[in-house]
Order: sequence, then structure tokens, then C-alpha cells
Amino acid sequence: MKPRDDKKIDQIYRATLDLVQEYGLAGITMSKIAKASKLATGTIYIYFNSKDELVNALFTECRKASAAIYFTGYDTEMPFKTGFKTIWMNLLRYRIEKFEEAVFIDQCYHSPFITESTKEITRKLFQPLHKLMEQGKQEGLVKDLDTFLLLTFMIGSISEIVRHSLYSGRKITDTVANDAFKLCWDGLKA
Repeated sequence: MKPRDDKKIDQIYRATLDLVQEYGLAGITMSKIAKASKLATGTIYIYFNSKDELVNALFTECRKASAAIYFTGYDTEMPFKTGFKTIWMNLLRYRIEKFEEAVFIDQCYHSPFITESTKEITRKLFQPLHKLMEQGKQEGLVKDLDTFLLLTFMIGSISEIVRHSLYSGRKITDTVANDAFKLCWDGLKA
């Protein structure tokens, strides 16, 4: 059996992200991925049995990478608002710097490709964020609403700010980031 070539897997992942950005998740095929990655279609199938398997593997890798960035500098001992702002700013930075990955992740959430086992891996990765929001509710700092709704509001506000700024060519300065955080905080605080 031939050893796994991480360079080829990276080529496949990069090509997939680029194609999803251009054509959407439904608009890509294994042959398009092979062509974009400059690999033979048969080579792609050595590493992934199907588009579904490839999408789930790439989604898992992107979610692991995003979780690592989201929780950079975060400590569960931080006061709630400090921890929340740390994660919020990290999430904003991730969405700006890794926009193609963010688009891919968003499309995966709205597709039938992601398996339940992959979704479970993602849920576990983001437990600290859920726990933080529960802490905020217990301390009376954020609205006592369903955590899913609170996190959807938080992430949605960041996603829209990044999407509109990139598509309009407007830079997100520190002032804009801080103002956007204040708007989100005002929407969530109790």
C-alpha cells in the first residue's frame, strides 16, 4: 500500500476550497477537483472514495483549524465578557483571514453532505463556546434565551460584517471591529 501523501491531500483540499468559492458546493465534481489540483482523477479516489467523503474530511479539518483560532488566548478563568470578546475577535479574524474556509463551512452547514458523525465532532470542538454562553446566562450578563439562538446571533453578525466588507472592498479596521463587537454585545446583553 502506498503511503499517505499529505502534500497531495493539501492540493486536493486547496482545490476544493477554491472551487467551492467559485461554483458552490453543489457545483463541484471529483473530476473538477482533480483538474484544479493538477492530479489525476484516479489519484483523488486513492485518498477519498467519494465527494461526500472528501467534503466531510475537509469540513472536519476546517472546523478543527477554526476552533484552534477561535480559542486562541481564551481561558475559562477569564471574566465572561473578556472571554466572550476574545472569542468574538478571534472568530472575526478567522473569517477575514480564512474567508474561503468560512464560505466552505457555511455551505456545508446548508448541504446534505455532512454526516451525523462529522456534526458530532464539530459539536465537541465548540463545547467551550457553549459553556461560555451558559456561564453568561447564569451570571445574568446575557439574555436568558436558547444558547443556540444566542450563538447564531453572534456568529451571524460576524459573518455578515465580514462578507459585506470583503464584497464591498471596505477594510475592517480596529475601530470597525470594536464597534461591531459593541453592537453584538448590546444585542446579547441582559
